[in-house]
Amino acid sequence: MFDPILAETRFGCGLSPAPPLAPPESVAAMLAGLTAPDTMAQRFPIQDYAAFRTRMIAREAQTAIRRKYRGTPKEDAAKKAIRVLNREARVDHLRWMAAHILRRVKTPTPLRERLVFFWADHFTATGKRGLIRRAVSPYMQSALRPHLAGRFEDLLIAAVTHPVMLDYLDQTRSFGPTSQAALHRPGRRGMNENLAREILELHTLGVGGPYTQGDVRELAELLTGLTHSAKNGRKFQRGWAEPGAEIVLGKSYGGTKNPHFRDIEAVLRDLAVHPATARHMARKLAVHFVTDRPDPALVAAIEARWRDTGGDLMQVYEALLTHPAAWDRSVTNFKQPFDFIASACRALEVPRAGLEDMTEGMLRNRFHTPMRLMGHVWQKPDGPDGLAEDDSAWITPQGMAARLHWAMAVPQLIMPELPDPRWFVQMALGGRVPPNVQFAAEAAESRSDGIGLVLASPAFQRM
Repeated sequence: MFDPILAETRFGCGLSPAPPLAPPESVAAMLAGLTAPDTMAQRFPIQDYAAFRTRMIAREAQTAIRRKYRGTPKEDAAKKAIRVLNREARVDHLRWMAAHILRRVKTPTPLRERLVFFWADHFTATGKRGLIRRAVSPYMQSALRPHLAGRFEDLLIAAVTHPVMLDYLDQTRSFGPTSQAALHRPGRRGMNENLAREILELHTLGVGGPYTQGDVRELAELLTGLTHSAKNGRKFQRGWAEPGAEIVLGKSYGGTKNPHFRDIEAVLRDLAVHPATARHMARKLAVHFVTDRPDPALVAAIEARWRDTGGDLMQVYEALLTHPAAWDRSVTNFKQPFDFIASACRALEVPRAGLEDMTEGMLRNRFHTPMRLMGHVWQKPDGPDGLAEDDSAWITPQGMAARLHWAMAVPQLIMPELPDPRWFVQMALGGRVPPNVQFAAEAAESRSDGIGLVLASPAFQRM
């Protein structure tokens, strides 16, 4: 059942020629990597959100100066400082993309990197305006990465109450209809249901789950008061919170004299262990890692383990990885654009310096723009449901043309020397090489052509 090549291609970041990064020997080894020291976060650092907030604080300070000293040299200096802060954040946004790629290229625990992106897509969020638009990687680093091997309820709370999520789903402008803030300024304070709806529809129970519009509204009222600021990060404003108890899925929350963040935690913990959440998440894991149409027995096994353990993620991953259907080589998934590019870089063993020394323009031209042409705009989602899982969303004429162009043109720009395609095809595909791909690698007129044909082949594009 266990297949080390499939372990590395389906559940990891792709095969690597580096001897220390040989495929895992067992499911136990894969799972152990999730609780091992996070060496990739140390080697290829990405700023956490607490540090990122210092940029936001600095920008707010300069904005205040600009407003206070209009028409003076101080205003001009503040404008310049704001431009510098914006430019630095824009550049770091791309440098962190390179760090994500390098983590996949060099990691001895590839399942961890894949899970980071799975959960980042499940909890899709991005800031809407200002510097927080560049804070997706810090959000991933702070809210998601530390909770991958814990309980889903802790991951859920960290993700959906994070400032980036609150900003994305307009929670910062949500006030209880009869809260102190709304009564003080009638007509200028309103309640927003976006976060409540997505928590129920996307993050926990799923579309078609056992909730009503009434549950959405009651949860939205319970969430009022939850907001964030540059200075404090996430915070709870009691004066914005709707007073009284709220009924969500038939259970009462809150209702004490002083609304509190722990009321929000309570409902999220209950949603995390709800049977509908287990069913929704089991199917989502199976679809993402195995195939668009997973074996019902695989989904049922993951769902049962979720229910039995209350969403213990290590147990859930074990249920996924120990089921025979997870190792069925007759089914595949098509790599999403970032997975394709990162796995190509891992197969090529792209050197660290080559990526870290790239200019903003190089990173944009070699990675950011090609991904956009493949259909994936880096950290700028079309909606809160994240990237499409269905293969048909990625197998399009424009997307395939962009992949072919990247495979043929970019490897020679990011490598000091390309490997021999005749060797590379065997390594990159784990010795499971279709005859037509072997022929293409051997008959190519140049190394760049041969490498490009291997990377663009359906055998490499699927996992």
